[in-house]
Amino acid sequence: MKEIRDIISAFDEAQKQGKKTALATVVHVDGSSYRRPGARMLITEDGQITGSISGGCLEGDALRKALLVMMQQKSSLVTYDTNDEDDAKLGLGLGCNGIIQVLIEPIDITKPNNPIQFLKAISSKRQQNILITLFSLQNKREAQYGTCLLVAEDGSISGDISILRNNLLEDAREALLHNHSFFKNYATENNDLTVFIELVNPPVSIVVIGAGNDVVPLVKIADILGWETTVVDGRPDQAKKDRFVSGCQVIVSKPENVLKQLNIDDQTVFLLMTHNYNYDLAMLRILLTKKVRYIGSLGPRKKLDRMLDELNEEGITVTDKQRSAIYGPVGLDIGADTPEEIALSVLAEIKAVLSSRDGRSLRENDEAIHSRSNLAIEQIDIREH
Repeated sequence: MKEIRDIISAFDEAQKQGKKTALATVVHVDGSSYRRPGARMLITEDGQITGSISGGCLEGDALRKALLVMMQQKSSLVTYDTNDEDDAKLGLGLGCNGIIQVLIEPIDITKPNNPIQFLKAISSKRQQNILITLFSLQNKREAQYGTCLLVAEDGSISGDISILRNNLLEDAREALLHNHSFFKNYATENNDLTVFIELVNPPVSIVVIGAGNDVVPLVKIADILGWETTVVDGRPDQAKKDRFVSGCQVIVSKPENVLKQLNIDDQTVFLLMTHNYNYDLAMLRILLTKKVRYIGSLGPRKKLDRMLDELNEEGITVTDKQRSAIYGPVGLDIGADTPEEIALSVLAEIKAVLSSRDGRSLRENDEAIHSRSNLAIEQIDIREH
């Protein structure tokens, strides 16, 4: 989401200056690549770039092709084959061993459903969205439909595309139901069209219970990641807005009133970091009544065990599912000691949990870093026989 917001900001600035723009999007990958489908980059007519579609090796060529797209006002699908050993001779030196499909679209501000307007709609409200991008791998010289449809979790639909509309809406509902992105190829009478059904989640929302000095670097790093942060504490002398980054929400509250001031969704996580046993216990008691994917407890294991024992004595049964969402001591084992290192450890664990990963060293992983199964393109024949 941070990349999307950065692109929107750069686009708005380009509009103020009267610059033409184009949006490059990775729409499919076969094999390995630095960025995955959904990676985006905004290019202005004077060569300014926001976002990325690779580790830096494709941006220069994509910039040149984007300038042509802006001039012609016609979308283009570009293939980068990083398996080609001649890349090194050309100075690319990619070494990713994959085939990357990049769609480059001119941004026409006269069209209400241009790609940037879809991104603005996604960024404006905290909910899941399905963004539909339609292109032709078989006929790259033909006009590409591009980013054409947006279906939001609340049921709202944006986009005026008529071709395959009912099929695409059904695909969007499936993506929302199963909470994942996927690809389909529709064989029509006139063309084969590939669709990227992209699930776009809201940013991670991290609620830190505690406003001590060790929370300050954690909030700073979370801000760099583009996560939304809320700091909660019962001490007004600690919970001061000026102690934290500008985008952080700060709440002074008793435990029993905290959740009344928050919106909790599937991307919301909690950290208990008050260094006040009773406050943390009160918050844990309340959080166990909610569906929360991650609750981190700062401090030794004995502290968490004691809290769980007290809850049990109160007659509160912590189920195995609830216990699996509680992480204490919080963080990955990286030998963290300073507040900054602890923040890194904690945020890395949160990212691993939300991504359903175990946080191991990549060199111990015998499989590909990113799953290849979710890049498979399902073939659908809708031609009349």
